[in-house]
Amino acid sequence: MADVSRTFTVASPLGEVVAYLRDFANTTAWDPGTEKCEQTTPGPVAVGMEWRNVSSFFGRTTELTYRMTRDDPDHVVFEGRNGAAVTSDDLSFEKVHDASTSITYRAHLEFTGLARFADPAARLAFEVLAGKTVKQMTGVLEAR
Repeated sequence: MADVSRTFTVASPLGEVVAYLRDFANTTAWDPGTEKCEQTTPGPVAVGMEWRNVSSFFGRTTELTYRMTRDDPDHVVFEGRNGAAVTSDDLSFEKVHDASTSITYRAHLEFTGLARFADPAARLAFEVLAGKTVKQMTGVLEAR
């Protein structure tokens, strides 16, 4: 099991940050591990919406189905699953002032079955990826 948490501030208003990050298809821009992400449930973004996500992690490409499980004005959560892993991206937001937002990004990865033996090495890789994610997410949000 690997858990990471980062809190950082971006120079972008709260409403814009939340609107952008609550659409998981945007992970292709802010998550350095995501290669492709497409909405598979029709309609507007809401709890229960699903996305097909193709990511490269730990030297391997994997596909997960992500589902939005929480959609509050200050907190969104996405849970991903496939046959080898369960993961979550948990994002909470707080207005710092009109032009900036504090984001707390928590990511959880748990391998299942035989994949769980990769756990110790995955923790280190997950920590490195979290740092890259913060940098990339900040750049994307501040460029909008």
